Amino acid sequence: MRIGLLTEGGYPYATGEARLWCDRLVRGLPQHEFELYALSRDADQERARVLLPDHVTRVRTAPLWAPADDGRTYGRRERRRFADCFKDLVRGICADEAGPFSDGLYGLAELGRDQGGLYAALRSESAVRVLEAACRAPGASRTVQAVQVVDLLEFVDELERMLRPLSLDWYEEPGGLGAVDVCHAAAGGVAAIPGLLAKRFFGVPLLVTEYGVQLRSHYLEQRRAARPTVRALLAAFHLRLAGEIYAAADLLTPGNAHARRWQERCGAPRERVRTVYPGMEADRFATVGEAPDCGDPDTLVWVGRIEPAKDLVGLLHAFAEVRKAEPGTRLRIFATAVAPGYLADCRSLAAQIFPDEAADAVTVGENPVTFEEIGGPDAASSAEAYGAGRIVVLSSVIEGFPITLAEAMFSGRATVSTDVGAVCEVIGGTGLVVPPRNPRALADACLSLLRDPERAQRLGAAARARALELFTVEQNVGAFRDVYLALLARGSATRPDGVIPFARPAEARVPGHWTSPSWAVPDPAPAGAAPASEAAV
Repeated sequence: MRIGLLTEGGYPYATGEARLWCDRLVRGLPQHEFELYALSRDADQERARVLLPDHVTRVRTAPLWAPADDGRTYGRRERRRFADCFKDLVRGICADEAGPFSDGLYGLAELGRDQGGLYAALRSESAVRVLEAACRAPGASRTVQAVQVVDLLEFVDELERMLRPLSLDWYEEPGGLGAVDVCHAAAGGVAAIPGLLAKRFFGVPLLVTEYGVQLRSHYLEQRRAARPTVRALLAAFHLRLAGEIYAAADLLTPGNAHARRWQERCGAPRERVRTVYPGMEADRFATVGEAPDCGDPDTLVWVGRIEPAKDLVGLLHAFAEVRKAEPGTRLRIFATAVAPGYLADCRSLAAQIFPDEAADAVTVGENPVTFEEIGGPDAASSAEAYGAGRIVVLSSVIEGFPITLAEAMFSGRATVSTDVGAVCEVIGGTGLVVPPRNPRALADACLSLLRDPERAQRLGAAARARALELFTVEQNVGAFRDVYLALLARGSATRPDGVIPFARPAEARVPGHWTSPSWAVPDPAPAGAAPASEAAV
């Protein structure tokens, strides 16, 4: 089976959990051929390509960051055609109408295919005028109606980048994306646009996986944008694009119920949604998770990216309450990545709240809160970081699928978490959950486990058993193996080329006595071709 895997800013270039998930999926299904179609976000990303297995037969990359001026100009008829399609698209954006947005999107795709590109047209004065008219038309939101010229130019510039997949040469080339058996978008949003076109024009089944909902991520990234009109236009575009993707996809595989609720609220039919949890390497945490020693009973551990969404400020205030009740407790913070300004603020706050402790007047004291890095001398791996204490804390105010929480469960640690994202779904009763932004509740939950080590040990054992049941690589790969086969069987009857997968057994390709059965007949020769015996002479 040929799988066309679509990514944006991820595999096979970027580091992080998105790349790891795709790599585990590809390596876990060596019986299939994978073709990678990647949209890259910057030049540095493309220099860090991972080593790919042999069954990855093709890698195509299209930059969303580089200038894309194709030097093409349209004639009068093409300009009129572009204006009509673009008018439908921006009407769907400004007035929140699904029909015109869909017509405009696919109309622009056909125009881009016929003319070889959309760069000049999307950045033309006529495009700006059409967008301005749509923003000021009845039905547009009040924020959009207040648009200014600088807003129009900024949005058109961003829109051109997001619509670049409409002009790519990935689809009709021999053996291209239009000829794969299943198109698998590893994310929603712009990454899924090539899959929409392969589905629309070639009938390729489309599978969309979202472990973090792209629409939600966009809302979080854009909430600090300087110009509210541009923010409103971008949000409307991503909302309409998400609706089109969810309506067109043959199957959606969210990574948790939190993502599933987002998809269903944006119009995804329930019968085409199936939750598939992300797969993680359980072996990395086996030594810590199965060790009889459950770590220092007086140490709390936090692991993750140090950034405002993780609310380390709230964690430090909660730990101050813990220290008042249990003076011997310590907090070890392990960073997988750092937002430098926020790290400095957290260090400063920790120094203010917790004075250095010293045994006497001449000894250098230590702070009960330490900031460390994964890969440092005391924690060369994340498993060793989780093994440093008996209780792992998650203090986030924003979270999708909590990877660090699942890793703590694999490590057999009791957890105290805030109720955000998919935390409750992941924990499933094997840890304590408190409201976010509530240091007092976080402190009380930590104290309850510190004072009851037997309960903490029971919760840790239950958490590890749950993680091994739901969140392993084997579970994830097995689920997608079944999904691919189901989509292939469902989509074979709808493909325009009429090709039926597996109609000719694989054994027929093997030379020798395997070709003797009655079903092993050669493919019919093209009209006018000589018989095989004559052609061999």
